[in-house]
Amino acid sequence: MSPRVAPPFRADHVGSLLRPERLLEARDAHAAGRIDDAELRGIEDEAIAQVVKMQEDVGLQSATDGEFRRSSWHMDFLYQLDGVERVDDNSLKVQFHNAQGDIEFITPDLKVTDKIKLSGTIFADAFTYLASKTTKNTPKLTIPSPGMLTYRGGPAAVDSTVYPDMEQFRADLAAAYRAEVRALADLGCHYLQLDDTSLAYLNDPKQREMLNARGEDGENAHIKDIQLINESLRGRPDTLTVTTHMCRGNFRSSWVAEGGYDFVAEALFNQLEVDGFFMEFDDERSGGFAPLRHVPKGKYVVLGLVTTKRGELESKDELKRRIDEAAKYVDLDQLCLSPQCGFASTKDGNALTYEEEVAKLRLVVETAQEVWG
Repeated sequence: MSPRVAPPFRADHVGSLLRPERLLEARDAHAAGRIDDAELRGIEDEAIAQVVKMQEDVGLQSATDGEFRRSSWHMDFLYQLDGVERVDDNSLKVQFHNAQGDIEFITPDLKVTDKIKLSGTIFADAFTYLASKTTKNTPKLTIPSPGMLTYRGGPAAVDSTVYPDMEQFRADLAAAYRAEVRALADLGCHYLQLDDTSLAYLNDPKQREMLNARGEDGENAHIKDIQLINESLRGRPDTLTVTTHMCRGNFRSSWVAEGGYDFVAEALFNQLEVDGFFMEFDDERSGGFAPLRHVPKGKYVVLGLVTTKRGELESKDELKRRIDEAAKYVDLDQLCLSPQCGFASTKDGNALTYEEEVAKLRLVVETAQEVWG
């Protein structure tokens, strides 16, 4: 075994990181009109420079901006697609779960009110600044999968007078993503991650039942999502590595869906045209490693064994044992290690400290070095 010089790396992470208190206070002040865009940008820049250095210091080979310029991992991107309108009526309510009970997440919703297009590269400035601050790491950009726009509200979120044919909506969405992917590659992006909850959610029978109840085909929704992503990546440059992260929900240390990857695994690994898969395997919600038997040669799986939901540090020996267990189903050389999700999919962040976050990232790096060299 050997370290990897191309992404995904043996030690990697999903992307979002805990926002420092000064940044959170600045965002509140900006929303209240107490500071202007330039002052907020300066505080964001400083926080991102510091968090990039942290990632390099702990020994990671990739670096993200922690999603520090976003309030939400996906909505901040989707609202910038032409034709998508933010709806501030608190109509989007999601039930999250944790060991203590349930949390209701309420956020602005979205509607598709015009043709989907891309008039400008989304997150272009964010990526350019990130790249300028990395000295040895590969800058990695995370964006939501196109499936997040189709899954979030379904056909009801799309104006039928604009798109009487949902297939045309999907075609326009894929075209907008193709333009975004090309533009990011032209900016020098070599590592892009598509974050997707639907591919993980659909392992949960309750989620498939929800789609069926709103008139969709829950049993085949993952196939349509895979096809949409593939169309969105068609023609991407050879210089660009694309991975996907499949999440079951992440908000203040809580989750939405449960279930192993068995339902989607065969199609996911053999049909989705990405280079690697970031997968949650931090607890019993995620099921076992048996679905990894479907992973073909040439694809990589990043095992999310280190939880971001709590601060307690995992045992290095236990992580190695679980890596060995996964290697019964897919070659060890096709495996990597990471935390199971981001540390702060929204600005709220999960229930752990900055020091605990850093310790978990360092644990990932040290364990990977001992397993793969």
